[in-house]
Amino acid sequence: MAYARQAPFVSAPICYCPGAPMRRRDKSTAMSNTVLTGMQWGDEGKGKIIDLLSPAFDAVVRYQGGNNAGHTVKFSDRHFALHLIPSGILTPGMHCVLGNGMVIPPDAFFEELESLRASGVETEERLWISDRAHVLLPIYAEVDKARELQLGTGRIGTTARGIGPAYEAKIARQGVRMCDLYSERLEGLLMNVSSRLRPELGSLGRGSDVASLLIRCRDWAERLKPFVADTGRLINEWIDAGSSVLFEGAQGVLLDVDHGTYPFVTSSNATAGGASTGSGVAPTRIDGSIGVLKAYTTRVGSGPFPTELAEGEPDGDFLRRRGNEFGTTTGRPRRCGWLDLVIARYARRVNDTEIFALTKIDVLDRFESIKVCVAYRIDGEEVRDFPSDLGRLERAEPVYEELPGWNQETAGTTRFEDLPENARDYVAYLEDDLEASAAVISTGPRREETIVLDQARLEQLTRGRLQTPPP
Repeated sequence: MAYARQAPFVSAPICYCPGAPMRRRDKSTAMSNTVLTGMQWGDEGKGKIIDLLSPAFDAVVRYQGGNNAGHTVKFSDRHFALHLIPSGILTPGMHCVLGNGMVIPPDAFFEELESLRASGVETEERLWISDRAHVLLPIYAEVDKARELQLGTGRIGTTARGIGPAYEAKIARQGVRMCDLYSERLEGLLMNVSSRLRPELGSLGRGSDVASLLIRCRDWAERLKPFVADTGRLINEWIDAGSSVLFEGAQGVLLDVDHGTYPFVTSSNATAGGASTGSGVAPTRIDGSIGVLKAYTTRVGSGPFPTELAEGEPDGDFLRRRGNEFGTTTGRPRRCGWLDLVIARYARRVNDTEIFALTKIDVLDRFESIKVCVAYRIDGEEVRDFPSDLGRLERAEPVYEELPGWNQETAGTTRFEDLPENARDYVAYLEDDLEASAAVISTGPRREETIVLDQARLEQLTRGRLQTPPP
């Protein structure tokens, strides 16, 4: 069955005027300040899409998470794996912000910074860290690792980077923020952290040393001075002056602490709503949302996964090998399964996604037929909405529709009309179900391996610099 593509998403040109006086923006002019989010359990290919679109914007702001996320960017013969610093750093002249919603381990930040500099990426005077972002202390990683070992088979499946304990301290109002590194209160704050965690650390066979941690914090404070700023004020001033901002989400909707598969989630808000609280920009100043959807589904760690292809199933093993489904941050093999439109519809609603980028369609090239989950069967009832109850989700059986495959190489294709007819029908089928437009299709990991379905719109959006690689 052939599906007709919807009309592409169209809006007016971006209004960009550097140095313009402060003014209220006319929201009818463009989707100038935009959130980019993952529509599954993360690993959708957000790094590539952010890199592709960033020339359309003047700043990229990462608003949540820590170095538990990994964004991969490839172009020509270059390959970057970013965990903290926004992917927009690879666009020359782009201002990049690590927002107040993040938890940041300074040593990991410095390591990533040096790696970029060694690769010839200029970072001076265009990289900022919020003074309200929380410092991810080494003690949190110790707690994280010990807890996962103690949980055994019931573990969450964290990256063991200390993200959860850092957010726990934040919510308990006992965390250490970047601004605290410069405060006379620092030693007392560290003692408070140590005393709060000491009983648990002791029971788990770990210890803490406040004196050595204080020395490390003083060293971090000195090295971080060029980067730490009131970024909420900076971003709002940029918007006032007419600049446009891309808000970079990490992970995906199903890892959001409120809207994900709780408790098998991250500890922050990875959905579009987190962009406001995680950056200090009011929601009324954010104009829209772009989603990133992988052509099949993966997840890392524990938790229910209705469309998962069990270990040893040929289709699942093939997806993992062909899609190189191993974590950017941890290297762990990802669990793989067919595309789940129950999840994608849920993500579209939670994030108000109007347009989406479809990634890794080329991974499906060798299938005679392709399954797509359109509903769940739970306790004999067919449901199309994503359940909040974990028990119901664990009992969910996928209801599949089977679409014809194209059994033809699409890797590297750059024009929609050059895709096989069945691949074009697959895209149209997804657009029809999601009631959203596929603005971009990724046919490979590199920036160049991309189809832009609305070339005029995105060339307008990027001021003609869509495909320009960094030097």
